[in-house]
Amino acid sequence: MTEHRIGPDMEVTLHFAIKLDNGDVVDSTFQKNPATFKVGDGNLLPGFEGVLFGLKSGDKRVLAIEPEQGFGQHNPQNVQVMPRGNFQDMELSEGLLIIFNDAANAELPGVVKLIDDSHVTIDFNHPLAGKPLSFEVEILSVRPA
Repeated sequence: MTEHRIGPDMEVTLHFAIKLDNGDVVDSTFQKNPATFKVGDGNLLPGFEGVLFGLKSGDKRVLAIEPEQGFGQHNPQNVQVMPRGNFQDMELSEGLLIIFNDAANAELPGVVKLIDDSHVTIDFNHPLAGKPLSFEVEILSVRPA
């Protein structure tokens, strides 16, 4: 029986945990059902997928994911200041997540960073942008997709 390794056209079932530098867990499947994805299907960011190439069933690793491989660097252009009047009937607080719709009606999440009497500052960067992460994996199965 050939031992399959993770690469193009493979289906992978794994447990994973994504953690911040301080050890806080952002997401994990270890207490739940494992995740299954086909390499290249977009379920995993390419940087997360790429570090798995070559691993096989039974492998356990803790892999470093730099911001460029993960959710990108924090982009100051993704922080926007809007008139307070745009938020008439909303109770605003710093850290509040608001879902906006862009011109194509796609959902864009933004986090309230600053509020004053006339303006609201919204950060549209991914909350994990600019953060190095650790990606703990346990590969359960690898097979042709």
